[in-house]
Parts: sequence; structure tokens; C-alpha cells
Amino acid sequence: METVIRGAAIYALLLVIMRLSGRRTLSQMTPFDLVLILIVAETTQQALLGDDFSLVNSAVLIVTLFAIDIGLSYVKKRSGRVERNLDGAPVILVSHGEPDRKVLAGARMSVDDVLEAAREKQGLERLDQVRFAVLETNGEISIIPESR
Repeated sequence: METVIRGAAIYALLLVIMRLSGRRTLSQMTPFDLVLILIVAETTQQALLGDDFSLVNSAVLIVTLFAIDIGLSYVKKRSGRVERNLDGAPVILVSHGEPDRKVLAGARMSVDDVLEAAREKQGLERLDQVRFAVLETNGEISIIPESR
């Protein structure tokens, strides 16, 4: 039973930390982010398994983590509010060429990040060519160009 409690606690902790760290971390990994993920993975493994490295304990832990994930997916499917709290909602970074500095700061992004996405996805060179730039829940930036 201790393994199930440990698994649920670590899952919840990591979910909160990932949610608080923002969507940007999911889509734009730097070498620092990779190192951090590796360290977190090793630390999490130790916290999850404790001193019991048996196959049975590992299997119970894996089943627990998947059960929590599947359970949350059903809860999110039934409740839009829970889904928004766990996954977030898309936010508009740029509207008709004007960046929303407050939203950009909250997402820890810059106008340069938006321009990079505009160049990569739509071949746009200037901010005034962007009708909307939307930070999606998966961390990607969607670009809708101004009508030509």
C-alpha cells in the first residue's frame, strides 16, 4: 500500500510542478531543461521505489501511475473546468500585430519567440503580418496571418 501512496503523491507533485512551470517548457527544451529532467527522473525513481527495488513493487507502481493517468483523463473528459485547471487553456499572445506584454511575461515568452514561430510556420517576417499568435495548451505557438 505504501507504494501506491508514494506513486500517487509523486504523480500529483510532478503534475503540479509541470503545470506551474508553464507550457513553454513542454515545447522548447534547452540543454538545461534536459539535464533537469534527467535529475528529476532519477530523484523521482528513488522517491517512488524507496528501498524496495523488487519486480512486484515496480509493477504495482507502474499500474498505479497508469491508473491515475487514465482516471484523470476520464475526469477531464467529463469536466471542462478540471481540464482547464490541469491542462490550461489557449492564450492569445499577439492580436492584430500587437503583442500582449502581460500575457507574454506570464508565459515567460518574448516577441522574438512569436516571430520565430511566425517565420517557421507561415514565412512571416514582421509582427504586423500576424493577425493572432496563440499559445496552445501543448506549448506550441499557432500563427494566424493577417489577410493579404
